[in-house]
Amino acid sequence: MIVPVILSGGSGSRLWPLSRQLYPKQLLALTGESTLIQQTANRLRGMDDAAPPIVICNEEHRFLVAEQMQETGIQPGAIILEPMGKNTAPAVAVAAFHAMEKGADPLLLVLPADHIIKRLDVFQDAVQAGSTYAENGGLVTFGIVPQGPETGYGYIKKGQVVKEFTDRMVEGIYEVEQFVEKPDRSTAKKYVESGEYFWNSGMFLFKAGVYLEELKKFEPDMHRYAKEACQKAVRDLDFTRLDRDAFEKCPSDSIDYAVMERTDRALVVPVDAGWSDIGSWSALWETGLKDSDGNVLHGDVITHDTKGSYLYSDGRLIAAVGLRDHIVIETADAVLVAPKNRVQEIKTIVNYLKGRNRQEAYLHRRVYRPWGSYETIATGDRFQVKLITVNPGATLSLQMHHHRAEHWVVVKGTALVTKDDHTIMLSENQSTFIPLGTKHRLENPGVIPLELIEVQSGSYLGEDDIVRFDDVYGRTGETPRA
Repeated sequence: MIVPVILSGGSGSRLWPLSRQLYPKQLLALTGESTLIQQTANRLRGMDDAAPPIVICNEEHRFLVAEQMQETGIQPGAIILEPMGKNTAPAVAVAAFHAMEKGADPLLLVLPADHIIKRLDVFQDAVQAGSTYAENGGLVTFGIVPQGPETGYGYIKKGQVVKEFTDRMVEGIYEVEQFVEKPDRSTAKKYVESGEYFWNSGMFLFKAGVYLEELKKFEPDMHRYAKEACQKAVRDLDFTRLDRDAFEKCPSDSIDYAVMERTDRALVVPVDAGWSDIGSWSALWETGLKDSDGNVLHGDVITHDTKGSYLYSDGRLIAAVGLRDHIVIETADAVLVAPKNRVQEIKTIVNYLKGRNRQEAYLHRRVYRPWGSYETIATGDRFQVKLITVNPGATLSLQMHHHRAEHWVVVKGTALVTKDDHTIMLSENQSTFIPLGTKHRLENPGVIPLELIEVQSGSYLGEDDIVRFDDVYGRTGETPRA
């Protein structure tokens, strides 16, 4: 049996402004109708020996991850919440401990949630080819046959051949001679020309017990605290919350550094399956459908004498004249313009925004909640206007504000409103006022989405002015960002 482990802990800052800390790239539909994490889950269909996946994610993303997995029709075996990011080695360790809870020692297929793989038949064949060697104690990684001298990836140098395949879509399996850091362009060119190197995909296949055995050998503290975090984990609705204190003590490192570069059990299966890790806007341009001028266009875009560019409109018209090899990304609250060969520097902008606590680093103008979403329409001195959408049957927390009052106007659907000890039903074009300090709750008892305009007024309008008394999503006492 193979237990897939989907790693969904990244923030995707290099794809800002579409990817934000609380709505990262793996939760976005960047290359089709499905999001990247949904594509990862769907990649497992047709693998008869694949068990329900274990998903590892940041606790702030839990409701979005659960909703998107539900949309695929694939029920996770577990959604494990990391209280903070600790890189991939501890994440896989807690997945391994979880998978072995009932005494089994399955194969783990480790898959980052933000990859594109176009040829699923090749990918699945590679997994099957590596499974026998993983069952026998090998730590198998999948090396991508390079399409050019890419400097944004690490490389794997193949060693002695273990098995050549003539009956599969992959060429064979090899010992790993060396893991190599991201090279400069001339070095990358030599790697590709030699035919001895593959891109490091970050995908792995190994027995849970073998991984934990090697981790304990090389990183005993990581093994210890990951185990303790699992042993003290608690169930919270559909989620498994790792123990915060234990996980915080766990060293942070990648699988490569913690285990794969140090073990003598590493094997590599070369794969040519149309792979990309979507690590930058230039990578999206490379994988996208191009027009006759080499442009990849999304949304309302008009171009004149523009070539080799990626232009993405999330709403407003983009008109581009005379651009060459540029990236233009438009969202409701931010616009990015950059040469295609400098998109790696977008992290500098994100760090600048975070350093000044700008909301554009964390949230979109539309913010998703487990009950629906809200979108800020207008702000000013002592007032704010939002469009609130509540899913059918959903309920917001029973809450109160110290610094603001709210006026609600229903524009679509039906609202059940609680104010202190009273409840009222509102339909379209009806409204109610929530005075400062009043306990209140909003529910949608109907079968269509509820939409209402909320006008806030007061001395402080921040989202942290919420005191929760009861919440069906278990968020009582949490910060509103969760």
